[in-house]
Amino acid sequence: MRNFVVTIDGKSYSVGVEEVGESVGEVAIAPAAAAPAETPKAVKSAPANGEKVLSPFPGLIKNILVADGAAVKKDQPIIVLEAMKMDNEITAPCDGKISLNTSKGANVETNAVLAVIG
Repeated sequence: MRNFVVTIDGKSYSVGVEEVGESVGEVAIAPAAAAPAETPKAVKSAPANGEKVLSPFPGLIKNILVADGAAVKKDQPIIVLEAMKMDNEITAPCDGKISLNTSKGANVETNAVLAVIG
């Protein structure tokens, strides 16, 4: 049996794999004792008022093109979201001051609040 540590969605698992010839054997998965490495996350809460900028699909925040608190114009690119190996520009839906709700390197789900423009 060979033991490996596999990290899935930021959580580490200890995996034991047994060689059984050419057929596939069972794989036992158990949470690893070691704490997973910290990954960037969207942790800041969004302001209650303002226009929310939502993620259209799950992906990785590859780049943030504006500073938190900056004034943005409608249709200005504000975030680069990578999904399926493609970079997608997320644009401002309106004019206003932006309050970012994510960080570079964060993984986001569909409809996650990326920013609020008020």
